[in-house]
Amino acid sequence: MREPMAPAAAMDAFRFWGRVAPERTALVERGRDVRLSYRDLDVAADRWAGALHGAGVRAGDRVAVLAGNRHEVVSLLVGCTRLGAALVPLNWRLAAPELAPVLDDARPALVVGEARFRAVGEALLARAATPLRWLDLDDDAPALLDRHAGTAVTARPLDPETPALVLYTSGTTGAPKGALLPNRQLLHNAVATTTAWQLGADDVLPVSTPFFHTGGWNVFATPIWHRGGAVVLFERFEPGDFLDGLAAERCTVGFGVPTQLLMLLDHPAWRRLPALRGWLSGGAPCPPSVGDRIRAAGYRFREGYGLTECGPNCFTITDDAAEGRPGVVGWPVPFLQTRLVDGDGREVPDGETGELLLRGPQLFAGYLNAPERTAEVMTPDGWLRTGDLARRDADGAHRIAGRRKEMYISGGENVFPGEVEAALADCPGVAEVVVVGVPDARWGEVGRAFVQPRTGAELRESDVVAHARGRLAGYKVPKSVVVLAELPRLGSGKPDRAALRSHDGALDAGRAP
Repeated sequence: MREPMAPAAAMDAFRFWGRVAPERTALVERGRDVRLSYRDLDVAADRWAGALHGAGVRAGDRVAVLAGNRHEVVSLLVGCTRLGAALVPLNWRLAAPELAPVLDDARPALVVGEARFRAVGEALLARAATPLRWLDLDDDAPALLDRHAGTAVTARPLDPETPALVLYTSGTTGAPKGALLPNRQLLHNAVATTTAWQLGADDVLPVSTPFFHTGGWNVFATPIWHRGGAVVLFERFEPGDFLDGLAAERCTVGFGVPTQLLMLLDHPAWRRLPALRGWLSGGAPCPPSVGDRIRAAGYRFREGYGLTECGPNCFTITDDAAEGRPGVVGWPVPFLQTRLVDGDGREVPDGETGELLLRGPQLFAGYLNAPERTAEVMTPDGWLRTGDLARRDADGAHRIAGRRKEMYISGGENVFPGEVEAALADCPGVAEVVVVGVPDARWGEVGRAFVQPRTGAELRESDVVAHARGRLAGYKVPKSVVVLAELPRLGSGKPDRAALRSHDGALDAGRAP
């Protein structure tokens, strides 16, 4: 008979709720119509811990996973955590040559993957710098789990500094960076998020962001599991399916990046859902018109801000304050400190733009195998240089102005692309817009807007420029507009600004007529 595993620390939400409220729903996987209670996930995590231990995984090891948003990945994470190992979710959108440097850096003890990704997995294993083992999630894992079902593995107390996740950021240049997310970060983000956003055990929250992204794990999932609420897991974001899922599962709060919110607003299935009290936006600046349309449908709406290396939920604002102050993300969540500094590290006064620095227990533990890259973003006294520009109002509320490296200087004036993009986002026919600075003989740099039109819309450069002139100072108005059928994107789904900055006509094959 199997011996019970030793109690883990309070950070193990599935262990806690699996005993306190075992029948409470923890996870609904929409794609396969799977419903799991906290007891189900607690037991599944134990089975994974036993199977991984039987496969040779030990404390301090890493386990890579190449899979979509499936419930098995959730219990795999918790099983790893109980062994003191870290999960490394791989971006399944990437090809084997793109994933190979990640595997070489992470050096996992095991790669767990879905059968549909087996060809990529085998190509990865063939080119890996060190021998790797592949465990097929569909074909091999069930037998392994059954074989070690009776294995008694004593759960390790969850050391706050032990990494639980290694998430590789989608940088545009250089080697991949594996951000180490320790138990301490996940716990404090969960407490801060549920406190600041007033989330509790009665909440049912959707997750469609992939698990290789911090948004998949840490915007809604790990925080609400900490409180004993439920997660509705979507394999991918498709507007009609997403709205149907929100309605069927009676989700209470929705989340999306601005592009997704626009897709929802324009979809025929968009409607008022009685159980859904509001929406959160994140990942990019949100056009004021999007918030206005969501509120017009009877919902509350807030904008958020965060990044893999901190949070990712860093600010909060009340519903009333958000309605009267578009573009404001609010005040720091519990535990988190902020500073705004100029290029010399000096504090900037309220109302002026500076780089946002963050400090608190929500910070990551550095980049795997890259102390020099960690030192580039961390000050000696523990502040994270986010690379994002922000302004602070007199009452302490923050506004995000864009990336420091994306700012350009036109005729001696600083131009923040995020501000220009927000002004253009509600131009008729525009689905998404990215503004970059390009060299100019007279002004030094000028703006170039890359625009992806809405389906069926016809866009002219003159229309976009005219729209900008009605909302922006002359030096901020883009001097050229390129309309593309589809913007190039990074693995995270965000527009690839580096590719757009180097645009020389190579993208014109995808240019809209």
